[in-house]
Amino acid sequence: MISNGQNSDMHASISDADAMLRLLTYYMEAGADTAVAEIPLAKFVMTGTTPEPEPVGASPSGAATAKTARSLTPPKPAAAVPSNPADLALASSAREAARAAGSLDELRVALERFDGVAALRQRATNLVFADGNPTARVMLVGEAPGADEDRLGKPFVGVSGQLLDRMMAAIGLDRTSFYITNICFWRPPGNRKPTEAELVAQQPFVRRHIELVDPAVLVFVGASAAHALLGTNDGITRLRGRWFAYHAEGLGRDIPALPIFHPAFLLRQPAQKRETWADLLKLKARLAELPKAH
Repeated sequence: MISNGQNSDMHASISDADAMLRLLTYYMEAGADTAVAEIPLAKFVMTGTTPEPEPVGASPSGAATAKTARSLTPPKPAAAVPSNPADLALASSAREAARAAGSLDELRVALERFDGVAALRQRATNLVFADGNPTARVMLVGEAPGADEDRLGKPFVGVSGQLLDRMMAAIGLDRTSFYITNICFWRPPGNRKPTEAELVAQQPFVRRHIELVDPAVLVFVGASAAHALLGTNDGITRLRGRWFAYHAEGLGRDIPALPIFHPAFLLRQPAQKRETWADLLKLKARLAELPKAH
């Protein structure tokens, strides 16, 4: 038999649990995807964690370029590569095929002939390779095609892509002044996330794609692209708005890389557009520092 006091305590516990669940759901929908600690830390007053001010405008003396280099955050150690022998063999085969491509046209042909992701290719309508200007200074890399992209054979042409175009237009860029691709070149069935094995198989082509375009700046659109190419599992809420150094092995140099929220997330959480606008202003400022000839 439960006393009135016990019954009251039980209802209070259930009420508290419901409130915590609602709060957790709110945080998740707002994009908070990483639990850092039980007690908040004032990170910007901790020694060594204050970011340098972002330089704005061109610098004929080159001082801004030096500051830019110092402001890049080296990526963390790469995420673990699957140890499955079949996956490793597949990745090796992909590296050889990608390395042999000496142009974007050759890379596209190599992808079309690559049978390492046959399950994806057979269910997709089109290879979704890229869109935009391959000589542009900015290269955007997203996750995977959706239904509209699969139908038209171009990345970011659906509702999310239309929002992304408006976002880039706000800082004076369009598809004549940026180049865009994905880390997955075929639409996964049902718009599911690409599997780790699928990404491992395609990653050499993505990296070779970046080398052939040789952009001045990379923008990783969403968490999946940032995770795959920066080798980190940090949530996008911690990655966005920070400059990282993407190492392009075939170019022998690092490329400044900026993760941003995926437009599909912004469609669900429009309040986060303010954060993305701040990130786009950082991109605009960085581009202003670059030599016009690049």
